[in-house]
Amino acid sequence: GGAGWPRRRELLVLLLVLRGAAALEPVSLGIAIGAASALTGYLSYPRFYCGFVECCPRDGDRPNATALKEVLDTKLFGQHLAKEVILKAVVGFKNNANPKKPLALSLHGWAGTGKNYVSQIIAENIHKQGLKSKFVHLFVSTLHFPHDRNVTQYKDQLHKWIRGNVSACASSVFIFDEMDKLHPGLIDAIKPFLDYYDQIDGVSYRKAIFIFLSNAGGDLITKVALDFWRNGKDREQILLKDLEQILSLGVFNNKNSGLWHSSLIDKNLIDYFVPFLPLEYKHVKMCIRAEIQSRGNGIDEEVVKKVADEMTFFPKGEKIYSDKGCKTVQAKLDFY
Repeated sequence: GGAGWPRRRELLVLLLVLRGAAALEPVSLGIAIGAASALTGYLSYPRFYCGFVECCPRDGDRPNATALKEVLDTKLFGQHLAKEVILKAVVGFKNNANPKKPLALSLHGWAGTGKNYVSQIIAENIHKQGLKSKFVHLFVSTLHFPHDRNVTQYKDQLHKWIRGNVSACASSVFIFDEMDKLHPGLIDAIKPFLDYYDQIDGVSYRKAIFIFLSNAGGDLITKVALDFWRNGKDREQILLKDLEQILSLGVFNNKNSGLWHSSLIDKNLIDYFVPFLPLEYKHVKMCIRAEIQSRGNGIDEEVVKKVADEMTFFPKGEKIYSDKGCKTVQAKLDFY
């Protein structure tokens, strides 16, 4: 992180300067040595060095709460609960100089509702390079841990990977996608890192962030949203308490969910369950407009309508929610 500055690089700079000065008379050589020592001293300043190389955030660094709120307000659609929880959780955690445990967020909802997008927004708020940062680590269950028979080997690799990366940067971010497809043994292997330990084998994990993404609970969230809609209530009236308990119990008791019987829930190690509501027609149109703008094009409402009309909606009778959220918007827009 911020401590071990690359002395070898400074030495190399010094040698190059001295090499150029070797043929000079004593006065010039003295000036060259002075300039070289000033330069290596300047290179030692973290601010200067980190202008060229990605550095782990230092203890005094705080996330930009205003920027986080703005990006959630302008780029995440139809998710008033997720916005509220994420802002409170991330800003509160990063402003705490001495957290008692790492931040563990469990994001739930159907595909295309914004879970991956929110994990990307969080990553970018902590590390400027976001998902491309060397301090942000994304694991996809079916890609990284495909075979149940290799669980013991995966556990060992995961332990080493998490330990090694947190040792290098205390503010590391770990994102686990497709949690509902992850072997329960692997979830339990992550557990020690999320607990209230000061240190494990000399490494403190308390400043790290773990984000779990899962489709598990999507049906329960949709049921609550649908009940509100059928009772003529606005979706913005749905409160976290309407979903949080249903979600933790539903995901915990679902044998098809990787979190089933997992001690993450057992021991209350998940700090926030974050529900993502199914997206309506109007939200899909918002996604389309945002995608058009991100491509640098002017918004054509006719195109917006055509793309939105190509999406499929459920339940069969009412056709309220997009069955793929905004997931296929990019691909469909390529045809216009």
